[in-house]
Amino acid sequence: MKLISIALALILPVSAQAVCAPRDGVINNLATKYGETRQSIGLGSSGELLEIFASNDTGTWTIMVTNAAGMTCIKATGQAFEKFAEII
Repeated sequence: MKLISIALALILPVSAQAVCAPRDGVINNLATKYGETRQSIGLGSSGELLEIFASNDTGTWTIMVTNAAGMTCIKATGQAFEKFAEII
């Protein structure tokens, strides 16, 4: 899977680097510009918070990681998000 970051201030793709900003601002931008809300959450082995935000209307999605200081970095974005329950 190809990873893509977005520049929050300009909302333009940025290659080869993560875009980082305070968590509240990132969440606000995802909600207002893309209609994305948190879909899932988890803790990394180093204590960082991993979250997936997505829009059920447009299918856009964002994966972000937040450190203990509240700095959030967008790790990947994309389209065609689908929510489903896998039956094993």
